[in-house]
Amino acid sequence: MLTGKQKRFLRSQAHHLQPIFQVGKGGTNEQIIRHITDAIETRELIKLSVLNNCLDDPKQIGEELAADSGAELVQVIGRTIVLYKESKENKQIELPKN
Repeated sequence: MLTGKQKRFLRSQAHHLQPIFQVGKGGTNEQIIRHITDAIETRELIKLSVLNNCLDDPKQIGEELAADSGAELVQVIGRTIVLYKESKENKQIELPKN
């Protein structure tokens, strides 16, 4: 579980990132979860966008993707989702202590 300070730090790191995945009208599926899991192991911090033709709530999609991929939901702002998971092999981000 991330603290507020760690979430603020991760939000500042994610600010300059471009979304690397899009969730469309099909919603989430096993294939996108597998791609997110692979990408998050490599990058640790990723940004996703929810397209306008997706009728599901972005906050609900973010929580579902975080749970299914084993990541932490950092932020949902508008139709943009930020996820974080510490990498086992490619550790790049050093989180601040409490």
